Amino acid sequence: MGNTGKCVFVPRPLHIRAPHCHISAMSTADDLVANAPYGRIEQLTPLIRRVLAKNPSPFTYIGTGTYIIGGGDTVAVIDPGPAEPAHIAALIDAVAGKTVSHIAITHTHMDHSPAAPALAAATGARITGCAPLVLADDGPRADAGFDATYAPDAVMADGDSISGPDWTLTALHTPGHTSNHLCFALAQEKALFTGDHVMKWSTSVVSPPDGDMAAYMESLQKLYDREDRIYYPAHGPAVENPRQLVRGMIGHRRQRERQILNLLENGEGHIPAMVAAMYKGLDPRLTGAAGRSVLAHLVDLQNRGEAQVAGDRWQRIGGAATA
Repeated sequence: MGNTGKCVFVPRPLHIRAPHCHISAMSTADDLVANAPYGRIEQLTPLIRRVLAKNPSPFTYIGTGTYIIGGGDTVAVIDPGPAEPAHIAALIDAVAGKTVSHIAITHTHMDHSPAAPALAAATGARITGCAPLVLADDGPRADAGFDATYAPDAVMADGDSISGPDWTLTALHTPGHTSNHLCFALAQEKALFTGDHVMKWSTSVVSPPDGDMAAYMESLQKLYDREDRIYYPAHGPAVENPRQLVRGMIGHRRQRERQILNLLENGEGHIPAMVAAMYKGLDPRLTGAAGRSVLAHLVDLQNRGEAQVAGDRWQRIGGAATA
């Protein structure tokens, strides 16, 4: 990125099947799960309510947060979550007596979109948001493949909006974690629903071939250039210092790249050994996920002409590690 903070993303094909997950140094804590408000309506602001799905894991924190937008009789739902009967029933109860005009999907991982058809059938809402995307998944988190049942009534492009009497949600295309990922901006509260793109408790895994590190970095910059007051991720607590967090995330990814370049220059070209060197004290359940993020950095370096691969061994091409 130059002085403008912009870069050009040119996707390149890579023939690898893709797992998807998040990675954090911490596992889901039993006490947080025990005290989580599963199935209950949390009134976050006059326009925002949340219902938490009971699908805790090292990848979803204490569960998927489904957001209900609107303080009047017409509301929208963001990310209805997994197709779990108890969660779907809780959502239907939460919107009882309301008109649900839209069900908006940030991306189609199995913890985000599968409840959409049941909720739409119960409410008459239109399913909209991200484009359909289905890839095979053979990675460290088999539950997080893409939702093959996702069939939106409409697809939102960057800048498209949906509205109710007291709310407007505008889509921001934020590829990286997945190529079809959207965030949704709520203009009335200067709030951004960030899905899995930005979370307070964890960084997102960027897993080739669909996950793309160059696109992810560009999407982080896109959010940093905005002036949102607060972020509401799909997993974990709200982010009340969004630009500070995004700046730190950009720096974190650049630091990871420097670590990888240094390892390559010192002759280490195997991803498992890189993960062991870079992720000290990592929960063993997240080792595979960490390897996918390392791979994403390596593919980005390959696309920029700074690394190459032969078999399963990566090598540095010229130059010195960046400072």
